[in-house]
Amino acid sequence: MLTFFAMLSWSAFAGGYQVGLHGQKQIGMGLVGTSLAWDASSMFYNPGALSFTNQKYSFAAGISPIRSITKFQKTWPSTYEATTDNKLGTPFYFYGAGTINKFVKVGLAINTPYGNSLNWGKDWAGRYLITDLKLKAIFFQPTVSVKLNEFVGIGLGVVYATGDVELNKNVPVSGVDGDGSVSITGKGHEWGFNAGIFVQPVKKLSVGINYRSKIIMKVKDGDAKFTVPASLSGNFPASTKVSTSLPLPANLDFGMSYEFCDKLTLAFSINNVMWDVYDTLTFDFADNTPALADSKGPRSYKSTTIYRVGAEYKTCSFFTFRVGGYWDPSPVNSQYFSPETPSLDNTGLTAGFSIMPIKKMSIDMSFLYLMGKETSVTYSPDNFSGKYKSRIYIPGFGLTFNF
Repeated sequence: MLTFFAMLSWSAFAGGYQVGLHGQKQIGMGLVGTSLAWDASSMFYNPGALSFTNQKYSFAAGISPIRSITKFQKTWPSTYEATTDNKLGTPFYFYGAGTINKFVKVGLAINTPYGNSLNWGKDWAGRYLITDLKLKAIFFQPTVSVKLNEFVGIGLGVVYATGDVELNKNVPVSGVDGDGSVSITGKGHEWGFNAGIFVQPVKKLSVGINYRSKIIMKVKDGDAKFTVPASLSGNFPASTKVSTSLPLPANLDFGMSYEFCDKLTLAFSINNVMWDVYDTLTFDFADNTPALADSKGPRSYKSTTIYRVGAEYKTCSFFTFRVGGYWDPSPVNSQYFSPETPSLDNTGLTAGFSIMPIKKMSIDMSFLYLMGKETSVTYSPDNFSGKYKSRIYIPGFGLTFNF
């Protein structure tokens, strides 16, 4: 009866919106950052670029509230429709870096590369797949960057990832109070790394390569709490433990930027996201019953390539304007598309600007608009199919201090 547990997932960890909200300047340029050596935010985009930044000390902080809306329509001839009512997500970042000598810089990056909320409601058609989800994940990355010579810099950051999740869904058993339900909560932590190379073969041309390792977030002894009719309580323990592992894919990024003049810089990047690490989702329950067995759910994700372009134009000494865009194809197998992971083919359009009211401080603003292409898909294990489309609105605000 409860093979539906094979369909549990962690939305933002497993195909949700990996949009790289780690610097307002980079967001404004289409999230291009691998080949840019601006300030302490280079620790995320390319640790090797940090050694080429001009400041002795650099600090940056920002927040990018996410407003996401996903719409679902069941396969014809049904006319049923549903829309998510998601809470505002608030990913943030903080970077601080300092100079050891003319060759070495060190710093600390704190950011939230994964995190989201999703709420379909308790009465929608897919309530046995998911009703709502809350996820928080924070990465801590101490970093060292070395300038080998006038042309090449390398950098390495050690990543400590920690996060927690709460997932709720209905159970397909009914009583006088309606459907049963289950709530799963858990915490996980793991280690990874972020490494990069930054090259300036000529003064105005910059090239960057960055690799962020995969991280397998292991949730051990999470809590699964069931609410079911008393007559079925023998098949559903009121509370039990559950363990699983959830992959964060590796990323390999290549970028190039060129300063055409003192005012105009153009850049592009190619980002390979190795989603094929997410093949199967397994849940191991501490207390099994005939109705509650351990489960394996197919995912069969595929690796994807994201293409980004961006431009920066300095209108004067205290105002800089940026625009950009990118194409981010979905990694999800169309036969295993779950409303827990409503990841569609996304087109992103970005804009932003910086104002310098004083010499050492920059006020950085950005806006990202993501359009998820309307797509007809199915979750085959549950025969749940229909059309999804999404819109995501992400304004951003940040401050940068360079000394």
